[in-house]
Amino acid sequence: MEPLTEHRPVSGPVVYGFLRLVRVSPARQDALVASLAEYCRSHELQLSGVFTDRDASAGPASAAFTGLLDVLALPDVYGVVAPAMSHLGPKAIAAERGRRIEAAGSRLLLVRKPRTAHDSVSRSGPVRRHSGTTRVLDAES
Repeated sequence: MEPLTEHRPVSGPVVYGFLRLVRVSPARQDALVASLAEYCRSHELQLSGVFTDRDASAGPASAAFTGLLDVLALPDVYGVVAPAMSHLGPKAIAAERGRRIEAAGSRLLLVRKPRTAHDSVSRSGPVRRHSGTTRVLDAES
């Protein structure tokens, strides 16, 4: 009898990570890379590399982001995984980068989903609502 598909070694969709790390300790960087790897493992994705943007003054076309766009043009690349939208940069730059990722035909996958209006601050502090997905990161990165 043949084993089930889940028991066969198969490669998941190929993704690349993207991190924005400005003045971040090596331990924090390692934790963020590990969170991307765990997210990919739990979602059966193949993390093929991580691009790191370290320049706070870089605009939407930083060297790391340009490299990311280059690999997104390769065949069989599914998308980009980041810890949170903030890793694409400040809001205006993140929005532009998100559009460019989608224009490349790729998906943007976030380990931590963006907060919605009802997730904002209550009288007793921030309210964190969790969907059925396990969060890998809990602190703002």
